[in-house]
Amino acid sequence: MAAAPTGPDMAEDAIVRFMRGVRLQHDRVRDQWVIQAPERAFVPDPIATAILRLVDGQRSVGAIVDLLAARFDAPRATIAHDVLAMVADLAARQVLTR
Repeated sequence: MAAAPTGPDMAEDAIVRFMRGVRLQHDRVRDQWVIQAPERAFVPDPIATAILRLVDGQRSVGAIVDLLAARFDAPRATIAHDVLAMVADLAARQVLTR
């Protein structure tokens, strides 16, 4: 299994939060979650939504992985790989920050 692309600042001990001006919001009209950022918006898939709903600026990435592994009864290593990759990607897109 290849290592997750974590970048120099992304690891399981990182505590991530949404960047200033970015938020995850439920659109009641369309019944979907949306990441709203200045002059752009993203519609995360259900897996990304499950991860992002746990981002609170207090939990570490490792704690998020633990919660998801327990919730979905999935191998922790698989969940960690996917979460680290997504967090690194959203950090590169300036949605999340450490």
